[in-house]
Amino acid sequence: MTTVIKRDPRRFLKDLKTHYGDVWHIPSSNYLSNPDFLVVDPRSGKKTKVSFVSLDDGETVAVVYDDLG
Repeated sequence: MTTVIKRDPRRFLKDLKTHYGDVWHIPSSNYLSNPDFLVVDPRSGKKTKVSFVSLDDGETVAVVYDDLG
């Protein structure tokens, strides 16, 4: 189930980059078909999909997102 976060997408991704080494802009990724987060900019209403890419053992290796709002 996708979690909706009302926050500035740029700031949200900046915060993710401090914790995860690989944060990639890949709008056509299959991982975004069922995203982990939907970040909604409260001012403009624009949305950004964000997904975590994990290995079979559950280790998160990257974060993928589509266009920034």
